[in-house]
Amino acid sequence: MATSRRRSGSITALSLGYLESKKNLAGSAGGVVGVGLALTGVAGGLWPLVVAGLYAAGALIAPPERVTPPEFDPSEQLGVLREDFLRLREYLAEVELPPAAGGKLTELLELYERLLDPGWVADVLAADPESVHVLSRAVRTDVPESVDTYNRARWWNRLQPGTVPPERHLERQLSALFDEAERLTAGLHEVETRRQQTHTTYLEERGRS
Repeated sequence: MATSRRRSGSITALSLGYLESKKNLAGSAGGVVGVGLALTGVAGGLWPLVVAGLYAAGALIAPPERVTPPEFDPSEQLGVLREDFLRLREYLAEVELPPAAGGKLTELLELYERLLDPGWVADVLAADPESVHVLSRAVRTDVPESVDTYNRARWWNRLQPGTVPPERHLERQLSALFDEAERLTAGLHEVETRRQQTHTTYLEERGRS
């Protein structure tokens, strides 16, 4: 019974939606023209077909209904990213790393933390989807992948010594990620600098006028 009521409600909603749609309104306008032709005798005995044809023509040429895209709150995206960052830190706390790589990783995580810390810095970050994507990729993929591949390569290196030490690759990967994070930070700083310059220009021009 409940399913039947839901289906009935859905059909009713669809029917009401179509009645209010642009296609139905345009088709109805065409149908009215067809009725007018029928009343004046222009359509002759084929007036039902004329009315139906004009209705269909009006419905076809009417623009499609615009579906409003969903709005995503950037702050909510950062909230989820912060949770993933905490999970990453919990994972890294249980991993043993060589001193050099461990120090570079600590610097990297501190930089991520400052960017994600709730406040105006995070607001600037949230306004730049590309920066959010870069940081999300680093937290969710790049850092855990770097550490995990190091741990696996270290085990194989014990069986086959003499190859490039896996900690060197790890250090290079973390250095690359740190450079990327610094570029991201510099880009956000540039945005704020341009904003300040724009406001200065506005105030000076307003003063002249």
